[in-house]
Amino acid sequence: MIGDDMKRAAAVLVFSLLLVAAFRHEGLSQPNLVHQLAPGVYYREPEPEKRIIANTSWIVFRDYVVVIDANYPWGARAVLNDLRQTSNLPIRFIFDTHYHADHAYGNSVWVDAGATIVCSEECTAESRAKNTPGWAKNAETGEYSLKPYRLEHPQISFRDKMVVDDGARRLELLRIGPAHTRGDSVAYLPKERILFTGDVVVNSTLHNLSDADADHDNWVRVLDDLAQRDITTVVPGHGAIGSVDTIRGDRAFLADLINQVRAGIASGKTADQVAESVDVSQHKPWGTDSAKNKVFARAVYAKLAKK
Repeated sequence: MIGDDMKRAAAVLVFSLLLVAAFRHEGLSQPNLVHQLAPGVYYREPEPEKRIIANTSWIVFRDYVVVIDANYPWGARAVLNDLRQTSNLPIRFIFDTHYHADHAYGNSVWVDAGATIVCSEECTAESRAKNTPGWAKNAETGEYSLKPYRLEHPQISFRDKMVVDDGARRLELLRIGPAHTRGDSVAYLPKERILFTGDVVVNSTLHNLSDADADHDNWVRVLDDLAQRDITTVVPGHGAIGSVDTIRGDRAFLADLINQVRAGIASGKTADQVAESVDVSQHKPWGTDSAKNKVFARAVYAKLAKK
């Protein structure tokens, strides 16, 4: 009897260990939040219901990890937890593609985890000039309060390019702005042919064309340039991963929107009239939200009307 009990206990223990291992493995693909794009290269989908709206990625080097986009603070904590299921190596850098809150407000979480914040010189300047008052203004937002956290600005800034290379893997951080913001940069893995774009490319209706320093015409030119690169996978700032076709589709949407707004201005229409007349619904998924399209049109109108 004792022998049977011991056998049953051993069987339960083995089954439990297998179950834990299965759940640990499933945590990377179930519930479909973390995806491996190449050996040691991951991205995590957003959870909009938890106000985690931006993609965050990480790359495992030989002795350390580099994270792309800090997310909101609560998003950073969720991503950090998932990252630790893939690697226990030190986190060396957190790269902010631009200064916006959903991509950079989580910086302090990563600094506390040992990382150094990196972004372009313009991104650093925008963080200091815009995130400082923005953080103070939005410090208490109910369930998603910034009060338990602190604002951290980038600690290392680069002019045009920064390379992280351990001899086995090369990551290029490239300044491409002004476009979505003045300090936009992307991250590129040339060997794996993977591009991480921040919000210069999105694959959804979650565009933001209203930044004070956005340059919509140059944004189109930037997308033209990115589409010429040797790329197999694009990780956008928002939406599902894509390819060069995602860049081209986003470019077509933006160019069409800009051209329609410019034509409306030339014909003497007001901003409200242009917003009502613009039709970019054929560009899917970018132009499928008519309410957002009106916001986009007004933002472009405000810029072009000053020229």
